[in-house]
Amino acid sequence: MTAERSGPAERSGPGGRLAGAGSTYDGRRRAVLAMDTATTRVVVATGSPQGRVDGITTWTAGYRHGETLLATIGRLLGEQNIRRSRLTGIVVGIGPGAFTGLRVGIATAKGLAHGLGLPIVGISTAEALLAGVPDGDGEPVLLLPAGPSDRILVRAGGRPELLPGGREPDLAPGEWLVAVDLAGRAPADAVERGEGARNGLGPALIRLGAERLRRGDVDDLAGLVPEYVTLPRGVTSQRGEVAWSRDPR
Repeated sequence: MTAERSGPAERSGPGGRLAGAGSTYDGRRRAVLAMDTATTRVVVATGSPQGRVDGITTWTAGYRHGETLLATIGRLLGEQNIRRSRLTGIVVGIGPGAFTGLRVGIATAKGLAHGLGLPIVGISTAEALLAGVPDGDGEPVLLLPAGPSDRILVRAGGRPELLPGGREPDLAPGEWLVAVDLAGRAPADAVERGEGARNGLGPALIRLGAERLRRGDVDDLAGLVPEYVTLPRGVTSQRGEVAWSRDPR
């Protein structure tokens, strides 16, 4: 008999204990695996094919994502009692984000999808972060770093807008900032909201990814590539938009 839980089990780091974890889940159940390495905090989550998250692990990796990602995925699956043969798909955040983190995350997701013969879905990290923002009045607008001094502004459904160093966001009435990885470079209340958005990233990836998997809207394994802002080298600003580098490797 499978135990019922009121919410997902959560882990605060790859070496910590998964709160509420155990081998009470039925290992025969189907599951979706999601991961995101676009920010300095890695998120790995599991959930049902219907989009309900049931396990999350997250930790600050800085820019050393490759040292812990695959091992932590294996540990989370084990603690959630999920057999790899029962996975129905892989969901991965494709950025925008840091160069190294994105390459590691997408390469890992592709390797798992290829090795297990599973479909893969790439989800915009910005869209997932905005989807994970707690409900409030007005419209959240995401602010992310783009190198040591520049930032990018992302509205739901819109293209990222480059904000060169020293330029502040021009918000419309009712809009409010959600800042991720910008402590000391954005208003404190926006940074606090960014932590809330990051807490919602795992569930958002599972929900959005599972929805696409159910529709059969999956990505080509070879064609799925990361989107990162190539700052400080290789970025041009055209009509206020960020020029993205799509790495086919």
